[in-house]
Amino acid sequence: MALRIQNNIAAMEAQRNLGIANSAVGKSLQRLSSGYRINSASDDAAGLSVSQGLRADIASQKVASRNVSEANSLLQTSEGAMDQIGNMLTRLKELATQASSANASGNLTKINAEGNSLLAEIDRIATTAEYAGTKLLDGSFGVGISATTSTFTAANGLAGASGMQSATLYTVTATIGSAGTHNITISATVGGVQYSETINNVTDATTGTTRDVKFKTLGLTLTLNSGLTAGATAQVSTLGSATGTAADFQVGAKNTADDRIGVTLTNNTTASTGLNLSTGQLQTAALAQAFLASIDTAISTLNTNRGTVGATQNRLGYASATLDTTIQNNTAADSVIRDVDMASEMTSFTKNQILMQAGTAMLAQANSAPQQILSLFK
Repeated sequence: MALRIQNNIAAMEAQRNLGIANSAVGKSLQRLSSGYRINSASDDAAGLSVSQGLRADIASQKVASRNVSEANSLLQTSEGAMDQIGNMLTRLKELATQASSANASGNLTKINAEGNSLLAEIDRIATTAEYAGTKLLDGSFGVGISATTSTFTAANGLAGASGMQSATLYTVTATIGSAGTHNITISATVGGVQYSETINNVTDATTGTTRDVKFKTLGLTLTLNSGLTAGATAQVSTLGSATGTAADFQVGAKNTADDRIGVTLTNNTTASTGLNLSTGQLQTAALAQAFLASIDTAISTLNTNRGTVGATQNRLGYASATLDTTIQNNTAADSVIRDVDMASEMTSFTKNQILMQAGTAMLAQANSAPQQILSLFK
């Protein structure tokens, strides 16, 4: 047997195996302490790539789930307001039935007053029902300006408009006076009825700012800029509102149409104008009898709108349930790839600890073997 001292091959072999066991123990400690099988790309490059993709989808799907909840909250707000409007329409029908009968002739003034009050409350609810600043029941949901004509544009005062009802033409006339005396009139035909409203003494907007002018009858707000100043000539414009579009809620993790659900409330005009109801219809039995048919039509319109909202809520409910299942399944898939099997890893850790102890002992034996050569010098 050759005895050499320059290179202790046995010790080198023991040291190499000890290094392997030590590295494995370190890796097991990292996995056991973090709970992850993959802690860096070197652990499993392909697995890390798949896991990161799954994690991005899961994060996006969690946000999509919140989007669904907010869309449902918007619809619940809308449906709750319509429920109260429905109750008032029922009461209006009661009043119209009462006013249509000859025995109510002495109470028509009181009946008509209550009817007018109910219509005013219907208009108030339709105007004020909103979610996060977005009007829900005035017909302006998803509606914007499609075109402007004539002189009243952004260059000389009109910065924008909101609250417009779908596919409606508004004629805006601005009579320009000295500072603070501008008179603005808006007229439009809504639901077959001509409306007109004037606001006097509109003040100038300072440079770099805007001023909102609200027309309550039409539910329209004009935003004016500093272009509306004294000295300009009278301006007339026609604002055409675009047909309302659905508001899209992202309910998936991809940029596809299937990952979005559109919520449409464009035709949800539940004010008296949208329901084709007007005041003063309970003053006589003849008017009340005709008003009965109008109320029936209004109730049918409202029920159709509520049905659309309810159907969308049901769809959102299924979308939410699907998202919950998808998030759970994707999380399970990510866990299979990335999470460590604690029992299996503990077994490996124990094995490598034993190998380290045995390797350390064998390295000591290998290092002491060359000392036997000293006996040859005796």
